[in-house]
Amino acid sequence: MATNEPESYAPVVAHSQGNMLTRMLSGASFLSERRSNRAYGDSSDDEDEPISLANDWKLMPELKDRAKQDEKDDVKGRKLGVTWMNLTVKGIGADAAINENVGSQFNIPRAIMEGRHAAPLRTIIDNSHGCVKPGEMLLVLGRPGAGCTSLLKMLANRREGYAEVTGDIHWGTLDPKQAAQYRGQIVMNTEDELFFPSLTVGETIDFATRMKIPFNLPTDITKPEQFQKDNREFLLKSMGISHTHDTKVGNEYVRGVSGGERKRVSIIETMATRASVYCWDNSTRGLDASTALEYTKAVRALTDVFGFASIITLYQAGNGIYNLFDKVLVIDEGKQLYYGPMKEARPFIEELGFVCDDGANVADFLTGVTVPSERKIRPECEKSFPRTAADIRAAYEKSSIKERMEAEYSFPTSDEAKQFTEDFRIGVQHEKHKSLPKTSPLTVSFVTQVKACVIRQYQIIWGDKATFFIKQISTLVQALISGSLFYNAPANSAGLFVKSGALFLALLFNSLMAMSEVTDSFSGRPILAKHKAFALYHPAAFCIAQIAADIPVILFQISHFSIVLYFMVGLKSTAGAFFTFWIFIFATTMAMTALFRWIGAAFKTFDAASKVSGFLISALIMYTGYMIRKPQMHPWFVWIYWIDPLAYGFEGLLSNEFHNTILPCVGNNLAPNGPGYTDLLYQACTGVGGAAVGATQVTGDDYLASLSYSHSHLWRNFGILWAWWVLFVVLTIVATNKWQATAGKSGFLLIPREKAKKNNHHLAADEESVTPPSAEKPVVNEKPINSSASSSDGQTLTTDKQLVRNTSVFTWKNLTYTVKTPSGDRILLDNVQGWVKPGQLGALMGSSGAGKTTLLDVLAQRKTDGTISGSILVDGRPLSISFQRSAGYCEQLDVHEPLATVREALEFSALLRQSRTIPREEKLKYVDTIVDLLEMHDIENTLIGTTGAGLSVEQRKRLTIGVELVSKPSILIFLDEPTSGLDGQAAFNIVRFLRKLADVGQAVLVTIHQPSAQLFLQFDSLLLLAKGGKTVYFGDIGENASTLKDYFARYDAECPKDANPAEHMIDVVSGTLSKGKDWNQIWLESPEHKNTVETLDNIISTAAAKEPGTSDDGFEFAMPLWEQTKLVTHRMNVSIWRNTDYINNKLALHIGSALFNGFSFWMIKDSVADLQQRLFTVFNFIFVAPGVIAQLQPLFIDRRDIYEAREKKSKMYSWVAFVTGLIVSELPYLVVCAVLYFVCWYYTVGFSSDSSKAGATFFVMLFYEFVYTGIGQFVAAYAPNAVFASLANPLVIGVLVSFCGVLVPYAQITAFWRYWIYYLNPFNYLMGSLLTFTSWDQPVYCAESEFAIFNPPANSTCGEYLSGYQMGMGMATNLTNPSATSGCRVCQYRTGADYLRTLNLQEYSYGWRDAGIVVLFSVSSYAMVYLLMKLRTKRSKTAE
Repeated sequence: MATNEPESYAPVVAHSQGNMLTRMLSGASFLSERRSNRAYGDSSDDEDEPISLANDWKLMPELKDRAKQDEKDDVKGRKLGVTWMNLTVKGIGADAAINENVGSQFNIPRAIMEGRHAAPLRTIIDNSHGCVKPGEMLLVLGRPGAGCTSLLKMLANRREGYAEVTGDIHWGTLDPKQAAQYRGQIVMNTEDELFFPSLTVGETIDFATRMKIPFNLPTDITKPEQFQKDNREFLLKSMGISHTHDTKVGNEYVRGVSGGERKRVSIIETMATRASVYCWDNSTRGLDASTALEYTKAVRALTDVFGFASIITLYQAGNGIYNLFDKVLVIDEGKQLYYGPMKEARPFIEELGFVCDDGANVADFLTGVTVPSERKIRPECEKSFPRTAADIRAAYEKSSIKERMEAEYSFPTSDEAKQFTEDFRIGVQHEKHKSLPKTSPLTVSFVTQVKACVIRQYQIIWGDKATFFIKQISTLVQALISGSLFYNAPANSAGLFVKSGALFLALLFNSLMAMSEVTDSFSGRPILAKHKAFALYHPAAFCIAQIAADIPVILFQISHFSIVLYFMVGLKSTAGAFFTFWIFIFATTMAMTALFRWIGAAFKTFDAASKVSGFLISALIMYTGYMIRKPQMHPWFVWIYWIDPLAYGFEGLLSNEFHNTILPCVGNNLAPNGPGYTDLLYQACTGVGGAAVGATQVTGDDYLASLSYSHSHLWRNFGILWAWWVLFVVLTIVATNKWQATAGKSGFLLIPREKAKKNNHHLAADEESVTPPSAEKPVVNEKPINSSASSSDGQTLTTDKQLVRNTSVFTWKNLTYTVKTPSGDRILLDNVQGWVKPGQLGALMGSSGAGKTTLLDVLAQRKTDGTISGSILVDGRPLSISFQRSAGYCEQLDVHEPLATVREALEFSALLRQSRTIPREEKLKYVDTIVDLLEMHDIENTLIGTTGAGLSVEQRKRLTIGVELVSKPSILIFLDEPTSGLDGQAAFNIVRFLRKLADVGQAVLVTIHQPSAQLFLQFDSLLLLAKGGKTVYFGDIGENASTLKDYFARYDAECPKDANPAEHMIDVVSGTLSKGKDWNQIWLESPEHKNTVETLDNIISTAAAKEPGTSDDGFEFAMPLWEQTKLVTHRMNVSIWRNTDYINNKLALHIGSALFNGFSFWMIKDSVADLQQRLFTVFNFIFVAPGVIAQLQPLFIDRRDIYEAREKKSKMYSWVAFVTGLIVSELPYLVVCAVLYFVCWYYTVGFSSDSSKAGATFFVMLFYEFVYTGIGQFVAAYAPNAVFASLANPLVIGVLVSFCGVLVPYAQITAFWRYWIYYLNPFNYLMGSLLTFTSWDQPVYCAESEFAIFNPPANSTCGEYLSGYQMGMGMATNLTNPSATSGCRVCQYRTGADYLRTLNLQEYSYGWRDAGIVVLFSVSSYAMVYLLMKLRTKRSKTAE
């Protein structure tokens, strides 16, 4: 085989041990039985075995060898088949649901009114029936939304998400309950590709095959590893993607294999389950025709040899594919129009009066019979033909086909089925590991599952190294910063508070790091649900593997963190103490990671989980015992302390540090103190917990006792931490077990509440209302004049007038595009040339992975990396600055703002991208034109939404095209695979529509997969690429593709008469018919190539001599910046107004944490310890930020992805407008949030109700909302993805919190930090101003335990003895009994102001100074968003 295996199917050389492959599919051969019901056309086959339709499939010999081996080993076949009768499925909801907005959700009376009507049930599948016996393939045909996917889900025994399911389904003789324990044997390949993007293709498949190694291996294989390796190689080869073994799978945002290759990975992963009944939902989406055929052949071969039952839905299935099936089922809006043999489907429908053209796709013909604009009627049947789905169904009910088919429905009760099912049970048991319980659907032992999951977990971490290193580096940085902050804490009373702060921070930082688990949990969830359905592993194995993979990572993280922090702070320097500290931090981090993982697992949506995790972290931090000491906790919340893992960790760390130490009182804590007061007899400690009356030092254990801690609890706490960990792990496993795959595309439309009035017609649509009577007038060929059946000629003309005419010629010459890869430079485009003229519809084709999308990206100036050489010219001149916006580019992925309506999206594009000289009315009128063209009237007021709720794939595709068209592209329209994922009708509509554009004079260039013959003939010219971006053909297609056929016929690759030329030529160039020729070389030597080069030079020189066809206005953007900003801001405002989840979360977080903060510090009294409570209740207000930021960043990043993926590249609006829109749309809600927090918190804590103070406090709180939102947004603006942002947050917030003068008072901050970061820190000014306003005038009355009590020297009163002290160091102190001669009582402070001076707040005016600075910070944090967004915005590459 060639070393660089081509993308499609190289002929596979049979290996010497022919059965090396297909170990996967054990199950006894089906070829030994003769089946009479398959018509092979002639019966000249051997007496003993019918020939498989896929006999020419390249790996067939291997399959047969495998089957023979199984017979030798006497393995029981796993044949089930599936039979269903009277199957009716209902789902909840009308076709459309109302999407409430922030305001309308509070309309309680209406909610009650609407709630009284139960949601109507919608019939998705109506009385379906059928039987697929082992060894048969059924093709299910229907348009999108007809119910194909739902039918497949039923046949794959996936019932969740539907309101009611009635009728019987049997797999063999098993009913749905019995079949549930064999879920790994009845599998479904869904339309979505769900993978870990950072794994390579090899690793992904490796994992799937590893989980399905049978316990009893075939006799010719000794090791399970060998079985798995053979199986993996076979699978990769069967789909022709062995060459991608080491490429990442990737997704929309991570670069990986091409779309078609990714689809094939998901096909292989499904095949690796080695099941008995396969349901394939549109599995050829994004594959080119030859690959699609090859895939169907593979399924056919496996079905024939092993007796599987395969049920497949396909859109745009060519006849080559169609002919491989045994049976066909046609479904329309849930009604089954036809079910019977494939051979009889077309004759049956033709008898009813419909016409099927020669060479047309039969599958498209069958689904088109209910669409007035598609179907053609025989003239004599004009009056009698069945007009609706119900009529056709009635005709089928009467036919003989139905009777014949019904005879099969007794299959489940037949002896054959009973025997098959018995064999199936034995066969499955035979493969299962003996340690698994009888009812388990899994194959390999639990230990193997865990082992494979652990390996995969490390591969994921390694695949995403960046995140891992960021985590480690930020941990180390945090340790260095904290260490220097608490540097060399003194071993006396001044060090008590500082050391507790250091220990608290060590716990806090690591638990903030664990918060990113919540985000992670949601990214891996759909994949786990898919693997659970495949029965690859038990969810518990996944959870245990995550933990096993965590332990080394966390150990490493904790170790470098601990070593740095511990010794910099100068904590107890004994080995025992250090390792106790280390193991405690480790245990707490493990427990907190498990806790957040459980929260991630326990909630259905990310919003709900982030609400809970944000709230939880603030509660746990507050009740750790650092902010509120245990004795001061209010009885109604003290239970939180007992369930808080951090509290156990904190007690352990403190008692480990202070046990057996003696701490002398110093500084403020010793009264009297200073010059002249050195005699310890006449001094005492003040404000130090646990000090005895009159003592000048305190033992560590007394101090601990005053906090109600004790060293004797140390190892008890350690045990409790691990007990919490076990509990959280068990809860995680339970929650993970309950995960469901999301109940697929329920496909209802969302109407925003404010548009609900305009949209009543949604709720009452019936088949016939679509076509007014005028359309039903007898026409021989029901070919519509315009795309919508009801339009008249007049309208078509006006529409054509309004469309833009284009006169520019677009050329590209000698284009080469190289990217750097780890293995050296890789050429993706190799010397490609061509042109598109006005009025020309050009097709760009090639097998998947040939570089079609790459070429479009390069031509449309969308690449930001790699090197491009060659020339791209418009009218023979280099591209102008406005090129990107005057060329429309519809990408493969439909990226849209989900909360805009269709009409809003179109108007947004029109207003921003049409030239600034056109008046607004005219732009909006043009939108109407496009809405008409694309037939989007019925959906113009619905939300775009996500795939689950919102537009369907096909509607989205039309919208993507519409968004580009309304911008009146003046040069060229590029479309990247506009038809993939659509059914034949929709695809034809779109291409017909492009044809119409070209006829008006637009230049259009389209990449296209799998075109049917009719589609292909709509194009004028073709550029055909082979693997590696090499040209194979460029030129006209010709009438009936004659020019093209002649070219290939000349090099002996004749196109058969009835073949589809498009499929034929891809086969020739890269598939089975390539005959080993280098078609690129043939092209370079052909006269056509020479001619092309000459024509191209000619075009360029003539165009360059003439006036340019389009004038460049010299502006980069069509609209001035102010207009852009207004439009973008309006869109963002509307989007957030409709985003109830997001706003409700924000409000809930504020109200929740405010009330919690308020009631935890309920009505603060006025002792010295209460001053500290005032400090902490204000400090707690800071912690509303992490929760809100964690929720705000994913939203910001989603918006940014939309902007960068499409809007930035088409120069719709500048990044300045983008950032402004995002910032402004948040402001009103932040004001509301600040009001809510203030009202719920300020008065509960019992702060002064004096309006000047309350107002000042509110003013600062309001600006803090802006400050932290700005911080969250600027981190998000530069972060590559949401997980990265959630890892950067703890570092940013951690640093700001550390240096705001709370954890370490100003005087004790290391000089290095004190003079710059302290002054640059917004939180410092926030705390300063809030503390000044709330506590400056507060009188202080010491509690009994807080007085320093000592005797003065003989013969003097307390007042005389202390007079010098109260002038000097003790200016702030309060002597309550100046005339006493013994037992002087000194209190540390007189008013709050005395306390605040120790925090570097010297005057009341500092409050307003700080408030002003907070305002400045709110401005600068928003400025940072602009700055970082600017740094992120890269220029597109141009050709050199």
